[in-house]
Amino acid sequence: MDEIDYGVVVVSHLGRVIHMNHAARQTLAGDHPLEVVGSQLRARLLEDDLPVREALAAAAGRHRRCMLNLGPARARVSVVVVPLPQSAQVPEGATLLMFNKRQVCEELSVEAFARGHRLTGTETQVLKALCAGARPAEVAQTQGVQLSTVRTQIGSIRAKTGAATLRDLVQQVARLPPMTTTLRVLP
Repeated sequence: MDEIDYGVVVVSHLGRVIHMNHAARQTLAGDHPLEVVGSQLRARLLEDDLPVREALAAAAGRHRRCMLNLGPARARVSVVVVPLPQSAQVPEGATLLMFNKRQVCEELSVEAFARGHRLTGTETQVLKALCAGARPAEVAQTQGVQLSTVRTQIGSIRAKTGAATLRDLVQQVARLPPMTTTLRVLP
């Protein structure tokens, strides 16, 4: 599960962490609305505590899945709560929590997409900027080139990828499976 670039946590029905992948450890070390205290997964905000506990109880007891929206209004995040079937490796009442994507298009996915479509280095940089939400004029300004140059590069990217529009292009990349680097510094 460490190769998945989404945060994934498996907890008991009482919130005890059974397993947490690398992306989840990174996410929870930041300002995520959930945190791990000792071995317990808990909500940072009091108003999120009851919904989290209710979701875990519903997953364990009634096998109900749900999506939670947690955190302050300006920085809400989604967490999917999924009951897991009991097995030799999974205890009764275990629940999977999946965190939302950290960004629309993961950098490694964009790079793999670019290599797969034989984009140049400059086209790859343009694509990364577009996937990060930059407009063509912003890309031109950042790269210190004319807008017409960026538009030509976008046309070339679209031709190589078969994307009919800029929106189609970004959607192609956004739908890619998340990738994570295998090179990590161990704690």
